Amino acid sequence: MKVAGLIVAAGRGKRAGGGIPKQYRDLNGQTVLRRSVMALLAHEDVGAVQVVIHSDDVNEYEATVNDISGLLPVCIGGAERHNSVLAGLNALKDFSPDIVLIHDAARPLVSVSIIKEVINALKTHAGAFPALPVVDALWRGGNTIDAPEAREGLWRAQTPQGFRFADILAAHENLTTPALDDVAVAHAAGLNVAITQGAEDNFKITNPEDFARAERALKDNMDIRTGNGFDVHKFGDGNHVTLCGIDIPHSHGLVGHSDADVAMHTVTDAIFGALCEGDIGQWFPPADMQWKGAASDIFLAKAVERAAARGFTITHIDCTIICETPKIGPHALAMRERMAQITGIDMDRISVKATTSEKLGFTGRGEGIAATATATLVKI
Repeated sequence: MKVAGLIVAAGRGKRAGGGIPKQYRDLNGQTVLRRSVMALLAHEDVGAVQVVIHSDDVNEYEATVNDISGLLPVCIGGAERHNSVLAGLNALKDFSPDIVLIHDAARPLVSVSIIKEVINALKTHAGAFPALPVVDALWRGGNTIDAPEAREGLWRAQTPQGFRFADILAAHENLTTPALDDVAVAHAAGLNVAITQGAEDNFKITNPEDFARAERALKDNMDIRTGNGFDVHKFGDGNHVTLCGIDIPHSHGLVGHSDADVAMHTVTDAIFGALCEGDIGQWFPPADMQWKGAASDIFLAKAVERAAARGFTITHIDCTIICETPKIGPHALAMRERMAQITGIDMDRISVKATTSEKLGFTGRGEGIAATATATLVKI
């Protein structure tokens, strides 16, 4: 099942204040739009995201997403929301998704679990959307009340609103009157739409005070994770070993399916471990010949990409190399510099150090090199 996200970001958002469209305003270190994009990409089934923007916002858009992979070429929206959605759906035709998740750019706090429930509901329904039941008393009136309104069966709609792609595209193409949202478009077309569980944090930023609310929610939901990695490679033929991307002259090489960079493999596993996304062998199976002799920076870059896609920042890496020879100290600075280049984090957040095993065990006998690593990831 091929899943695409479609983020509608062409609005002006004037009620939120700030002097610029709300989707480009900062929210605790990242723009609102960036957080919404990353939230959709954090779900492993979402293969690509299409963003629809206003023609005046091309520069702002490029600045906010320039380092994010998984984005399709941006498209320009229309005068009304449904025009923008249709433009985005047409842009997605080449990607040919089975399912599309249509999401408001101004809902940056949507969770993976909400997205998962919407996708699961689409196995049995043509559409699905998260919502919360109305629990407050409802009254009709102006300055004074006229009459109560029943709240039973009423829902507060949220996004992403998911649909089978062909169905919602046809529904928008045949739309003749403006609609409140894409669920209304689907309902008018006779599609069967399911309601899934929403969340209070998945609110739409609309007014100035919503930014303060979103910041509080981010702080309350801060996710700090630590992952550990361990790896071993034995010595074999060769005249150098590769550790943390640096070639070090030695009487032997290291044996492995790739370049056998035991230190970089360990850091990669630490990051995958923090994400609970398996290990390097699951992502890059040794039985797959395309990885034979591959540079290990490919593996580490993938782990870093997955961390970013899940909304995490790698705040610290600590790698310990265990061997009798070669000497690591003279090369530690170069290793840290190379790791910083690959991960995109400051070198002062990367530690590379070495120890011996006091002549004990396989490393003490000079049969190979071991490494252990810890990675700390934070999502705010």
